[in-house]
Formats: sequence, C-alpha cells, structure tokens
Amino acid sequence: MKNTTVERMLQSQGFGTRRECRSLVLDGRVTLNGEPCDDPQQRISPEGLPFTVDDESWVCHEKVYLMLHKPAGYECSRLPTYHPSVFALLPPQLVARGVQCVGRLDEDTTGLLLLTDDGQFIHAMGSGKRKVPKVYEVTIKHPMSDAQIAQLLAGVQLHDEPEPVTASACERIDEQHIRLTLTSGKYHQVKRMVAAVENRVEALHRSVVGEWTLPPDLPIGKWQWIHPQT
Repeated sequence: MKNTTVERMLQSQGFGTRRECRSLVLDGRVTLNGEPCDDPQQRISPEGLPFTVDDESWVCHEKVYLMLHKPAGYECSRLPTYHPSVFALLPPQLVARGVQCVGRLDEDTTGLLLLTDDGQFIHAMGSGKRKVPKVYEVTIKHPMSDAQIAQLLAGVQLHDEPEPVTASACERIDEQHIRLTLTSGKYHQVKRMVAAVENRVEALHRSVVGEWTLPPDLPIGKWQWIHPQT
C-alpha cells in the first residue's frame, strides 16, 4: 500500500466515509502503533500498521484474507433465505470491505471457509486447472465398503455432469466416518457422490482447503487472518 493519510487508511479498512474516519481521529478514538493520533491528515505507511479504534486492535491490510470456522445453521450468502448469514459472524468493518466466500458450504456443513475481497484470489482458488484440494470429514449412515471406496476413487456419474466425478483420496476412519479429498467443487458434491455409491451423508465437516488446515483451537463461529503464499 502507498503512503496515505490516517483518515484514508481508516476508510480503506472499512471504518466509514472519510468524514466519519476524520471524526474518529479528531475525537481521540484512534491510536497508531500504540501512540494516540489526533491528526487525520498525518501521512503514514499503512501496510501492516497496528492501530486501534475505540481500544479495539487492528492491523492494516491492503486485502482481506480470512478463514472462518463455519457453524451449522448459517448460509454462505449476503442475502440468506432461511438461516443467518456467515457474514453476521464477521466484524462490520470487514463486511463493509466487500469480502466474499471462496466457494460455499451448505447450511448444514461445518468447518473451514475462506473469505476475501481479492477477486483474483477467488478466481485462482476456484480454477479447475489448479485442482485445489479440499478435505472433508464425512459421517455416513452405513459402513463404507472397500468396493464403495474404490468406486469413489474410480469415479461416479452424477446427474447433469457429463463426465464421472472422482475423489482424489478416500480414507476409512471407522465404520461411520470417512475422509474424502476432492479437487473439484460441484453443487452438493460430497452428498451426491456418497449417494451415488448407495450410502448417505449424515454430517459433513471441511477441514482443509488448499494450503490451509482448520486449526483445532479456532472456536466454532470465530475467524482469523490468513496469509496466502501466492
């Protein structure tokens, strides 16, 4: 990020209009790197700068990259139909920056959800050419046989799909649980693939997307910053 003024930095981070951000500074509600700031026109180098607004700590980022531990009962939509939106779990400043879900999880699916305001990142993560792996912990109704696992690895035909869809990996954890790795992202893919081998998904949790694994200490409904390598 280029050098800018404090009020413009605050605006870029979702704290309101320039006038609103100017007022935050003039009202003594902002610190920069631990020091009070009373000049909204002060020139700063913003990227990575720690600051507070109303004693809440932030770090300035040009782009937003987050992971969220999605709970069940939330929709990946800004205009949800039947359930609350996952965006209700984020601070309003991040929502104001226009973050979007990187792919979607069904309302009843839990686990790792990435969000960003970087359109190129969304496109790259969704590109079929990159084959970004996604790992799902799947609770199934009936024990999964070796033959069913072999089917998932060889490919199953889904309705409205021209070619069979394959799993990159499928590991039996116990009689009621498998770990399924996919590199494509089709509508209700895990549920449809499991149904295609005459079984049923009872619960679904995503633990890995690309280079990111959901940390065991990230509570359900909470988020944290991530830092893409590419």
